[in-house]
Amino acid sequence: MKPIWIVDDDQSIRFVLEKALAREQFATRSFSNPRDVLAALDDDEPQVLVSDIRMPGGSGIDLLAKVKARLPGLPVIIMTAYSDLDSAVSAFQGGAFEYLPKPFDLTRAVELIRRAMEESLREAVRDVGSTEMPEMLGQAPAMQDVFRAIGRLSQSNVTVMITGESGSGKELVARALHKHSPRGDAGSNGPFIAINTAAIPKDLLESELFGHERGAFTGAQTTRRGRFEQADGGTLFLDEIGDMPFDLQTRLLRVLSDGQFYRVGGHQPLKSNVRVIAATHQNLEQRVRDGAFREDLFHRLNVIRLRLPALRERREDVAQLTRFFLSKSAKELGVDAKRITESALERLMAFDFPGNVRQLENICHWLTVMAPAQVIEPKDLPPELMAGDMARTPLAAATLPADYAAAPSGGASGSLPQAAAVGSAPAATAVGAAHSGWLLDLQREARRLLESGNPEVWDSLTRQFEGQLIHTALEVTRGRRIEAANKLGIGRNTITRKIQELGLEG
Repeated sequence: MKPIWIVDDDQSIRFVLEKALAREQFATRSFSNPRDVLAALDDDEPQVLVSDIRMPGGSGIDLLAKVKARLPGLPVIIMTAYSDLDSAVSAFQGGAFEYLPKPFDLTRAVELIRRAMEESLREAVRDVGSTEMPEMLGQAPAMQDVFRAIGRLSQSNVTVMITGESGSGKELVARALHKHSPRGDAGSNGPFIAINTAAIPKDLLESELFGHERGAFTGAQTTRRGRFEQADGGTLFLDEIGDMPFDLQTRLLRVLSDGQFYRVGGHQPLKSNVRVIAATHQNLEQRVRDGAFREDLFHRLNVIRLRLPALRERREDVAQLTRFFLSKSAKELGVDAKRITESALERLMAFDFPGNVRQLENICHWLTVMAPAQVIEPKDLPPELMAGDMARTPLAAATLPADYAAAPSGGASGSLPQAAAVGSAPAATAVGAAHSGWLLDLQREARRLLESGNPEVWDSLTRQFEGQLIHTALEVTRGRRIEAANKLGIGRNTITRKIQELGLEG
């Protein structure tokens, strides 16, 4: 990981940020003026740049423009005094990631830099993916149908609804639709902006979509463009649209109808020419019947529907995807790519992958780090793939942590038993313990609920199972959600949505 560059003529500011970031184990490099930064870019580059706006020998705004010309994807955070905010607004148009007003709260500053770091790393992964895999991989008939649909849709900018399970690659399809759309208004030469409506708190989602004016609410210290403005002339991808709050659905429908909207706190109508691609893993027709999703919005979005198959529906693609992800993980980690035997591939192809392509990618990353030899054998696979019949059981197919052992049976009625991890337990022992421990408890509890006529057995037990997994992962990672999601083999957006759905916050 590359260092964070700090640019400020005030030595005390540099010192404070260096120490705070060092505690978070981030490498830093400091500069007192923009001239030295530009000279350093000839030999090196940062992961994130944090710059003051007013310095002797050059301004942060000028530095932003010059850095962005050389490194367009680099997140740049501009530090400003309150009196500088008006001039800093112009820098936003130049691509600033965010502002950090002075005097700043150190915790907030570190969190903002962490967000910029995560965005930079995501962009780096996308760049690797685009060079190694220009298009989506898949030889299965179901994927060939998807490719043909993308080809047919490339002749127009029609609104598309992508459906498919979590982790199946809906954003990849959206990016392909954007890339192959006609050039011109709302076409491939414009930006592609993605937002996951399930991952953003309800009270912030409106501002994320439509932007806000300075002073619109507490903390709105500057005017901010929303996703619709950012996507002007291109494509806006609305992931997990089924989770959008009902009142915001009304605003979205209005934008889709006439292309006009207002920023939060704004009085001047804005217009944006955007192609909208929506995606969901939910049954929107059922959401409409339940009164949770507007029927008129559903019909507005559902012009063309494109269903993305689950990975278990295209098992013949597992081998190709596995080799690609092993190569990708090796490049990210700076190691030699591992090879995988046919017998190990057969075991992978037999697995149902409830987390779909994303879960396979996480497993390949795990294998790159944890497999003891350069050639991956069946015995090197994670425990959930070693469990045989467990791979074909929907509930048991959820990714279990390595070295998992069950707690003693006899938990309280209606609750799943607590799990305890033992670092030295072999995988086979862990799987056997799981079969004889918590799965038997689960079987007894399921039988009790089924025989009692409980109409929500599936939902009740699934919520307890997911809640316990996430709660335990957050305990292990001391509340760090991204790390917990990585350990569980799920996406960051998924864990955020699940925490909200299961009421695990607070």
